[in-house]
Amino acid sequence: MPLLQVPSLLHSIRFLAPKPFFNKFSKTLISLSNMSNPAEPTSETVPQTPQNYPTPLSPPLPSMSKDIELTRAMSASSKSSLFKLSRSDILYEDEWLIAVNKPQGIYCESVLASVPCPLAGNSAESGQLNAVYPTMNRMTEAKPPELHLANRLDRDTSGVMIITKSHKVASKLVKAFTNRKVSKTYIALCVGPAPKWERTTLKSGHGRSKFGVWRVYASSDVGQNLPGGSVVKDMVTSFEVLSVNGQGSLRELSEFQKNVTNVIVVEEKAMIDADAKKDEILVRAFPQSGRTHQIRLHCQYLGISIRGDVKYEGVYEWNGRTYEGHELHAESLSLEHPVTGCPIMFQAPLPCWASQALQSP
Repeated sequence: MPLLQVPSLLHSIRFLAPKPFFNKFSKTLISLSNMSNPAEPTSETVPQTPQNYPTPLSPPLPSMSKDIELTRAMSASSKSSLFKLSRSDILYEDEWLIAVNKPQGIYCESVLASVPCPLAGNSAESGQLNAVYPTMNRMTEAKPPELHLANRLDRDTSGVMIITKSHKVASKLVKAFTNRKVSKTYIALCVGPAPKWERTTLKSGHGRSKFGVWRVYASSDVGQNLPGGSVVKDMVTSFEVLSVNGQGSLRELSEFQKNVTNVIVVEEKAMIDADAKKDEILVRAFPQSGRTHQIRLHCQYLGISIRGDVKYEGVYEWNGRTYEGHELHAESLSLEHPVTGCPIMFQAPLPCWASQALQSP
């Protein structure tokens, strides 16, 4: 049992006290001692100056999204556990990598785990592949490939995903993605007022505070710190409208994003007319940076959230139907082959919802 010596006010008193009492009494005496010396600053008397953090320009998550996302995650876990990759899901394969068309509502890790080994030796196209890569079968028979995901897609995003067959090739592709040497296009079906622009580029900041959600920030906030130690990063996406309410067509992949003149630099909250007529808009997106949920966030900022994307204000119910996932498709990836150096493009066929959006009602 500790021996308590009371300072200043009760300096002549000495007595034994239980530990809980000792701790509580000590805090009281410290407080009294501080009162006797008001000029001496303490952590409680010194005013705290909060850091001026950037303010996000996109809204927080809708309250309804939490339960819907939880239900979707449970459904995806069940579907993913049963998923088997078929030959029709494979867009391209050589001895170094595989390009696959990931379905909506399946986790990337489940696609990776379902890749049969070796694919080429068991495929109908094995004769053709072996003619181009005669050492493939010998390599895979001698040592199974080390499969890695070169890029990831959100659970409900479908489309092109690359799987590499070695650590070395994976490292090269990760570096290519990081250095923005890979060109990507996406197709999204959005609901909102039809844009007045046919093509545009949106530039903004991107970030989230610790334990927060991804948000759009002002372009001028890029480089600023956020709570938790993260930093606002740049986010640039170009868009082109393909159709509105079924009126339009699927254009060939273009390079318009390099010379587009209509550029929106985000510096304030978007002004969205909630009462405006809502249309179905099919857009093609060209992300020039690789930020998490980039296209989904930028569609939300433009007032044309992706259908089914409840996390970013997309409609859950539309024309009498509920949607079990957002309608976003990774259409293509263009890059230099990590081994041969030759330019190569992987393109996934359109999902049903995109084809239907191109048809007049």
